[in-house]
Amino acid sequence: MKNIIKIVLFIPVFVLLMSGCTDLEEQVLDETFSTSLPATNPGQSILAPAYSPLVSIYLHTNYFALQEITSDEAILPYRGGTDWGDNGIYLELHKHTYNSRTANVRNTWNPLVQALSRCVTAINELPAIVDPNKDVYLAEAIGMRAFYNMQLLDLYGLVFKKDDPGAPSEILRGEQATQYLIAEFKKAEANLKTKSEVGHGRLTKGAVWGLLARLYINAAVYRDRVAATFQFQNSDMDEVIKYCDQIINANQYSMSPEYFELFDDKNSTNKEIVFAIDQRFNLNGHNRFAYFSLSGDQYPLPAFPGANGTDGPGITSDFYASWVNAYPGQDPTIDPRFHKQNLAFTGASADTCYRAEDFKYNRGILRGNQYGLIRVSGNFVKCTDGRFRVAQIFNLSRNRPTFPVNFTEKIDFTTQGSDYSTGYRVLKYEFSSTSNTGRNAGEHDIVILRLADVYLMRAEAQLRKNNTAPALADVNLVRASRTARKPAPALASINLDLLFRERGFEFYWECLRRTDMIRFGKYEDKWTEKDDSDRNKRIFPLPQTAIDGASNLPGYLVQNPGY
Repeated sequence: MKNIIKIVLFIPVFVLLMSGCTDLEEQVLDETFSTSLPATNPGQSILAPAYSPLVSIYLHTNYFALQEITSDEAILPYRGGTDWGDNGIYLELHKHTYNSRTANVRNTWNPLVQALSRCVTAINELPAIVDPNKDVYLAEAIGMRAFYNMQLLDLYGLVFKKDDPGAPSEILRGEQATQYLIAEFKKAEANLKTKSEVGHGRLTKGAVWGLLARLYINAAVYRDRVAATFQFQNSDMDEVIKYCDQIINANQYSMSPEYFELFDDKNSTNKEIVFAIDQRFNLNGHNRFAYFSLSGDQYPLPAFPGANGTDGPGITSDFYASWVNAYPGQDPTIDPRFHKQNLAFTGASADTCYRAEDFKYNRGILRGNQYGLIRVSGNFVKCTDGRFRVAQIFNLSRNRPTFPVNFTEKIDFTTQGSDYSTGYRVLKYEFSSTSNTGRNAGEHDIVILRLADVYLMRAEAQLRKNNTAPALADVNLVRASRTARKPAPALASINLDLLFRERGFEFYWECLRRTDMIRFGKYEDKWTEKDDSDRNKRIFPLPQTAIDGASNLPGYLVQNPGY
């Protein structure tokens, strides 16, 4: 039995399949999901492990890679012909040549299945405890099980129905899976609290309403994955509108006047966020979203000379063109979601000096020559008055001291398009002030659902019912809400293509693009370095390790079509 316990983390599908060994448990230590629960709370130690896999799922190389690098938003070439090669897995994702052995496909599946196991454990243990909040905790465990299953359905085309830890899971697909998830979310909703009652980082009524809206808006996709045209039912759209209305009318949430404050280091109190991953006390926090795209010679923190970027993904020229085409004759910075300028310069020949507390990197999409802190022999150069010097930066970390860090629009898999500075970059999440490496101690919550998505889902549902006026009103409400700077100009009309473009502007780099592209019929389109049009690629293959792990139950895990 001890040997079996050791391999649970490596082949987590076993936890779902085993009908024997009912005393097998995974020991989870030092996990928490909210400071609103005292350490002595008997339900916390049971429920917290159900939340903790979120950190692994939302790793930049896991869920983000599957949702963004497979899309027309993000591309990650071999940098300089060597970096981020990883045996071609990021090229596979972007070109849609991924297979059952692609590492990102496996590494996203594993924590999702592990999370389901932990939810089932919590669901079975919570009813027996003496705790006045056990019904709330039980509702959260049921809701989180539905959330993880919804991700499995979206990514891999199946869900695992399991209540008894000692019995094999039942596998559901298509309409049966969708109806099961709807029922599970509704079961959880009855006993959940509101955000004002439990704080951030926990599943609430508002979060479940939003997840139900997201489930209904995608229901046509889940019913028939390879349909030439998805059949969106008015009854589903009515449910989307109903649940979005409930969130909006609950008066628990409000739009953020400054767009980039949604992704600041201290975003846990932002009222636009409906559901997010609490990162405050997690030492493997996800500053990786910030560091992933930046240059290796960009150092955002004066306090930490070792915290830099990694020259990861850039945006495709196709996605950039969508911004340019939206604002003909004007720079895309007219839209406050595109860029926020935090650094000012006096010119290339003169020093610009900043106090440490005043130095903040520009946010959003970064183009052209880059300026920042200058590091020499491991230390930042200072001006004569002791402030930090800011000037044009060069590719010193790449042993190219005469080549400026100049982000270009062109980025592809050619030698020229794969150089270290190719591609416009994204710094959407703030580079956390507590991150001494850029890879840990991030304190910003990772946004899963926010109010802007609620408005735009409602707009989409109205538009799919041919109700153009309310759809346009919701889209323009979102655009007009960013009043901290000049808001984006109102749209004069709306259709599905414009709404798809609007979702790209609002939610880029937020792990929604692949799902949106499939729903709007764009996933088989051509874009930079991608011309695959196989509809089977709308879902990922089941990892070969999972199929091998279930080999003792013939026919249980059947590979998805086309793989």
